[in-house]
Amino acid sequence: MNKSKSNYDVTPLGRDAVAELAKKLSPESYRVTQTAGTERAFCGDLVDNHLEGTYTCVVCGLPLFSSNSKFDSGTGWPSFFQPFDPLHVSEHADTSHGMRRVEINCARCAGHLGHVFDDGPRPTGLRYCLNSASLRFFENSERLPPESQPLGAAQNAPTTKPKTEVAYFAGGCFWGVEHYFQLGEGVISAESGYMQGRTENPTYEQICSHSTGHAEAVKVVFDPARISFRRLLEAFFVMHDPTQLNYQGPDYGDQYRSGIFTVDAEQERAAKAYIAELAQSGRHGKRPIVTVVEAAKKFWPAENYHQDYIAKTGRACHVTNPWTSK
Repeated sequence: MNKSKSNYDVTPLGRDAVAELAKKLSPESYRVTQTAGTERAFCGDLVDNHLEGTYTCVVCGLPLFSSNSKFDSGTGWPSFFQPFDPLHVSEHADTSHGMRRVEINCARCAGHLGHVFDDGPRPTGLRYCLNSASLRFFENSERLPPESQPLGAAQNAPTTKPKTEVAYFAGGCFWGVEHYFQLGEGVISAESGYMQGRTENPTYEQICSHSTGHAEAVKVVFDPARISFRRLLEAFFVMHDPTQLNYQGPDYGDQYRSGIFTVDAEQERAAKAYIAELAQSGRHGKRPIVTVVEAAKKFWPAENYHQDYIAKTGRACHVTNPWTSK
């Protein structure tokens, strides 16, 4: 048996087993997965899916990608910057149609998924370009079927979710905070947005008018087995100056306030304890730390042009790199 790091059986299925599974597919899913077809751009039903959950192989059920790594590539096909597990997706050279590309397939049933390109966002720089017809999506609230569960999972167990956690930070302009969180080992994604305000679905223009009460914030999705919330706190307090009230570097306004927006009591305890520890350390002299710790309200993603802004533009930022600073 071949087993992935996520504890899934990825032993290649035989031709007869795959043929039996393929009998249950829709004509479009069969065409894509079994004959390496490609659906028309912007026609797949998962292109604009923004729900949180797991994307599995439509043929054999193996988890292939998570919503945590999905991004809008503008190409018209579902795009991801990394797979659920590297061993769940295989790669092969594809020289068809007069092009040289890298085809991606399900590692268990060899179903055609799409192609991978090197023009994706950080932290991997990859764009896994998928056909919606090759995938089946399960929201986090849904129970995964047996074929999509890891080895040893009970048949009636709740949904198997990627082992990730979420944290929210505000430390001035979100461009730099987002950028440097993305560089952290164990950080799966960082997204710029707005939090703790009064207005539904605020725009950047509204934020800058100081009429909504929102802070520029960053949603950090991380793997707690690889990086702790404590380590994120340490990095956050290196990135910015927590003694600056309602400004950070050259940016002034309440949207640039310093804050940690916690998702549970444990994060609240850890954040307050670390702030107390930092105050005792004397790192900031006699200047008080003004970072607020509040229960997280709804996170509103910022406009697309704000996402990965530094990586896209190459602009410098006053935020300090916490992963190289002593």
